[in-house]
Amino acid sequence: MDSQAEDFEQTELPYQVRIENFEGPLDLLLHLIKKNEINIYDIPVAMIAQQYLDYLEAMEELNLNVAGDFLVMAATLLQIKSRMLLPVDEADDDEDGPDPREELVRRLLEYKTFKEAARQLDQQETLWREIFGREQAHSVEEVEEDLPLENVSLFDLVDALKGVLERNPGSPLIEIVLDNLTVRERMNLVLEMLEGKDSVSFAALFEGSCHRMVVVVTFLALLELMRLRVVRVFQGETFGPILVSRTFSLVPDPAELDDVDLEWRGA
Repeated sequence: MDSQAEDFEQTELPYQVRIENFEGPLDLLLHLIKKNEINIYDIPVAMIAQQYLDYLEAMEELNLNVAGDFLVMAATLLQIKSRMLLPVDEADDDEDGPDPREELVRRLLEYKTFKEAARQLDQQETLWREIFGREQAHSVEEVEEDLPLENVSLFDLVDALKGVLERNPGSPLIEIVLDNLTVRERMNLVLEMLEGKDSVSFAALFEGSCHRMVVVVTFLALLELMRLRVVRVFQGETFGPILVSRTFSLVPDPAELDDVDLEWRGA
């Protein structure tokens, strides 16, 4: 193994974010369908399968822990793709066989229906809390019930981060020379940036980050803050910039942070 590869291995992050805490494989498929403005009943499986695999690769590069369900869906897409490429049996020309995509479309429609119902129930619950809420009786736990992701998905954030990295491509991971770069420190930095402000743009979190690894660790810090429900991400308007804001004024419980390894040490 050459020295460059050894250096890269030494700079890998031990800390991982479990993405199933935010989204699942069906969420990624719905994101791709929406992003490409595709008819859900006529999914171009070859294109979607390739984009799906590209996202898995990007998430692994960001040190997001890709659960087994994502890999199962990748295998399902490739299987459907291969079935659609098989030549049609001439003996069955008079009868249309089942569409290999039929089961996938059924699952997506069913999941989309339940997800929309859950969103409506959450909005109704929020409305009821506002109408029937007790004065001065809202605890931190009640505030924390807000979802970490509102109308912005994890994959929207990955798209936005890819844009940040593309604007700053000149610093490979192996060029990191920091002796001690921690997710905890970047979490504190994000909270400092939000102090006294209604919100800041997603892109503003990465301004001044000259190294690619600093950008990645800052992104992991943001996801950890979202998991702890200390910050939320949203869009003020459709297709508008992604914004980040505090959910309440308290800092995360240190006991919660001690449960995970939040530190990265450079080579």
